[in-house]
Amino acid sequence: MTPVRHHQTLREAVEHSMARYFAHLDGEQVTDLHAMVMAEVEAPLLEAVMAHAQGNQTRAADMLGLNRGTLRKKLKQFDLI
Repeated sequence: MTPVRHHQTLREAVEHSMARYFAHLDGEQVTDLHAMVMAEVEAPLLEAVMAHAQGNQTRAADMLGLNRGTLRKKLKQFDLI
Protein backbone atom coordinates (compact mmCIF):
# COMPACT_ATOMS: atom_id res chain seq x y z
CA MET A 1 0.00 0.00 0.00
CA THR A 2 1.36 3.43 -0.97
CA PRO A 3 1.50 5.91 1.91
CA VAL A 4 -0.79 8.91 1.60
CA ARG A 5 1.08 12.16 1.16
CA HIS A 6 -0.61 15.00 3.02
CA HIS A 7 1.75 17.84 2.09
CA GLN A 8 2.71 19.03 -1.32
CA THR A 9 5.17 21.67 -2.36
CA LEU A 10 4.02 24.94 -3.83
CA ARG A 11 5.45 23.81 -7.16
CA GLU A 12 3.43 20.57 -7.02
CA ALA A 13 0.28 22.51 -6.16
CA VAL A 14 0.79 24.79 -9.17
CA GLU A 15 1.52 21.85 -11.49
CA HIS A 16 -1.60 20.05 -10.26
CA SER A 17 -3.77 23.16 -10.61
CA MET A 18 -2.49 23.88 -14.11
CA ALA A 19 -3.09 20.28 -15.20
CA ARG A 20 -6.69 20.55 -13.91
CA TYR A 21 -7.12 23.91 -15.65
CA PHE A 22 -5.91 22.55 -19.00
CA ALA A 23 -8.02 19.40 -18.64
CA HIS A 24 -11.18 21.49 -18.33
CA LEU A 25 -10.62 23.89 -21.23
CA ASP A 26 -12.85 21.90 -23.62
CA GLY A 27 -11.04 23.35 -26.63
CA GLU A 28 -11.29 26.94 -25.41
CA GLN A 29 -8.41 29.15 -26.57
CA VAL A 30 -6.07 30.32 -23.80
CA THR A 31 -4.63 33.84 -23.81
CA ASP A 32 -2.81 35.90 -21.18
CA LEU A 33 -2.23 32.84 -19.00
CA HIS A 34 0.70 34.39 -17.14
CA ALA A 35 -1.36 37.40 -16.00
CA MET A 36 -4.23 35.14 -14.93
CA VAL A 37 -1.99 32.89 -12.83
CA MET A 38 -0.15 35.83 -11.26
CA ALA A 39 -3.44 37.49 -10.30
CA GLU A 40 -4.67 34.24 -8.73
CA VAL A 41 -1.45 33.69 -6.77
CA GLU A 42 -0.36 37.20 -5.82
CA ALA A 43 -3.39 38.24 -3.74
CA PRO A 44 -3.34 35.22 -1.39
CA LEU A 45 0.46 35.52 -1.14
CA LEU A 46 0.15 39.13 -0.04
CA GLU A 47 -2.64 38.26 2.42
CA ALA A 48 -0.60 35.45 3.97
CA VAL A 49 2.56 37.53 4.30
CA MET A 50 0.67 40.50 5.75
CA ALA A 51 -0.97 38.20 8.30
CA HIS A 52 2.38 36.66 9.20
CA ALA A 53 3.90 40.15 9.54
CA GLN A 54 0.91 41.15 11.70
CA GLY A 55 0.06 43.98 9.33
CA ASN A 56 3.55 45.49 9.43
CA GLN A 57 4.11 46.61 5.85
CA THR A 58 7.84 47.24 6.29
CA ARG A 59 8.37 43.72 7.62
CA ALA A 60 6.14 42.23 4.90
CA ALA A 61 8.00 44.14 2.19
CA ASP A 62 11.31 42.84 3.55
CA MET A 63 9.97 39.27 3.57
CA LEU A 64 8.83 39.61 -0.03
CA GLY A 65 11.97 41.37 -1.21
CA LEU A 66 9.93 44.38 -2.29
CA ASN A 67 10.18 48.10 -1.71
CA ARG A 68 7.50 49.17 0.80
CA GLY A 69 5.99 51.51 -1.79
CA THR A 70 5.68 48.64 -4.25
CA LEU A 71 4.02 46.51 -1.58
CA ARG A 72 1.51 49.29 -0.82
CA LYS A 73 0.73 49.62 -4.54
CA LYS A 74 0.07 45.88 -4.78
CA LEU A 75 -2.02 45.86 -1.59
CA LYS A 76 -4.17 48.65 -3.05
CA GLN A 77 -4.40 46.85 -6.40
CA PHE A 78 -5.97 43.84 -4.66
CA ASP A 79 -8.08 45.95 -2.25
CA LEU A 80 -6.12 44.67 0.73
CA ILE A 81 -5.74 48.16 2.27
